[in-house]
Amino acid sequence: MPAIPPSLFPPILPNRHGMLAVDELHTIYWEEVGNPNGIPVIFLHGGPGAGLSPQHRRFFDPAVYRVILFDQRGAGKSIPLGEWRNNTTQLLIEDIERLRAMFGIERWLVFGGSWGSTLALAYGQAHPQHCLGFVLRGIFLCTPAEIEFFLYGVQWFYPELYDDFIAPIPPEERGDLLKAYTRRLLCDDPQQYWPAARAWSRFEGRRVFLLPQEDEASSDTLDLGVGRLESHYMANGGFLDNDQLIRDVDRIAHLPAVIVQGRYDVICPPLSAYRLHQAWPGSRLRMIPDAGHGALEHGIARALVAATEQFKRFGRFE
Repeated sequence: MPAIPPSLFPPILPNRHGMLAVDELHTIYWEEVGNPNGIPVIFLHGGPGAGLSPQHRRFFDPAVYRVILFDQRGAGKSIPLGEWRNNTTQLLIEDIERLRAMFGIERWLVFGGSWGSTLALAYGQAHPQHCLGFVLRGIFLCTPAEIEFFLYGVQWFYPELYDDFIAPIPPEERGDLLKAYTRRLLCDDPQQYWPAARAWSRFEGRRVFLLPQEDEASSDTLDLGVGRLESHYMANGGFLDNDQLIRDVDRIAHLPAVIVQGRYDVICPPLSAYRLHQAWPGSRLRMIPDAGHGALEHGIARALVAATEQFKRFGRFE
């Protein structure tokens, strides 16, 4: 992990936390941070499957914001870990609505990065009446072109990581890496899915930051959640129509939005952020010139905190 950016607010513990059963299979972990009477925010983590970090609480002034965070189905402290069944974008949107009702919130700011930006857009377009605005980072629209880049395009920048990624897959299966990995990741044999999960997670994790990090963030929880759920969602096109999130942006175009994007992001390349900004004339695009994909890169963290500070003062983004 990189050094914690100085722009973040101090570490903070939840006011309360718990588990919420959302169906007969899944139970999700949630927590509430900050001022119980403050501006409501829903925080949507990336992945899918990456789960929460204590640092995610620190983008918000705890004296002003009431922040709701949760581990999405199959991620982090939610159970069962890595479970892809009963796990779709539409069901995640229903979970967000359950949390909103449980906390008695009418409208909230929607904050999401990477896959969290995908989910934020999908949620907002489904329930614009419950949104105050959006803080989005590292835009992923879940289009076939982006999935293709994630799996194959990275070899132009990190050929050594690509070689490590394809190494567990027999040459005859490398023409469809997503199918090959999904077959292994979503099976019931630990000898098949654990090596595949670790290879998938490291393939992504080693290119999150612009500059290499000495200690990669990795754990069995992260590897299984990310490996299984990213492959599951990509294999199903994010459970979205092609370019749906651009097509339906008019449903939220009246709401304030800021888009924070690393110029050298090789997981979610800047073209997606630019396309979203072009389709959303009222949005603000912050292109960070010395950053990759990571929310904890200093320039990105600084821009995210600046966005929440602007919203608390003005209810919009300058």
